[in-house]
Amino acid sequence: ESLWFPLWHKLVYMSSHLAFTLGYSMRIQGQHNMPATGPALLIANHQSYIDPPLVGVAAKRPLVYLARKTLFRNRYFAKLIRSLNAVPIDQEGVGKEGIRTILEQLQLGKAVLVFPEGERTYTGAQVPLKPGIHLLIKRVHAPIVPVGIAGAFDAWPRTKRIPSLAPLWLPAMPGTISISVGKPVDAAQFAAMPREKVLAELFDLIRVEQERAEKLRRK
Repeated sequence: ESLWFPLWHKLVYMSSHLAFTLGYSMRIQGQHNMPATGPALLIANHQSYIDPPLVGVAAKRPLVYLARKTLFRNRYFAKLIRSLNAVPIDQEGVGKEGIRTILEQLQLGKAVLVFPEGERTYTGAQVPLKPGIHLLIKRVHAPIVPVGIAGAFDAWPRTKRIPSLAPLWLPAMPGTISISVGKPVDAAQFAAMPREKVLAELFDLIRVEQERAEKLRRK
């Protein structure tokens, strides 16, 4: 990271926070649960294109984002997302390359965001987690922070080309957004669990936060 990164991150954080608050009536809870320093693995449900910056705003601290290599084809966009700690990988979800990259970043003391569902939901509902998250969790030596996102699917689902705003100064609309950050969980507790049990436990951690976020939304 450059010497300018802390200032750049603060500028992006403040502008994004303002934009989401004004444009989507954003509400956040549980920010105090996010570890301020040291490695952390954030796991969140995946509703929309805007999920990564939403979680970034909720986390407050800089995050590392995994991004498909195709997103780096445009050199200007690539420069922008690299400046925000996006790391290129070959595939979405938690594949072998993704796992290796995540572990490397955690060893550097970074906070890494992962969407264990592997892709954006088509319906708004949470979908089963990809099996690869089990391989990752068994090798992680960092707190796991569950994050729930609500409203982003209504604001900008994968089937729409442009988002639907829910401005703060207008009556509540479907696209109002909320994020809930849960308490960190020790990854060691999953070490001896069978795969299906791990997937179910992680799914429930995210589901609880997603339900909390849903209750928090401006309606």
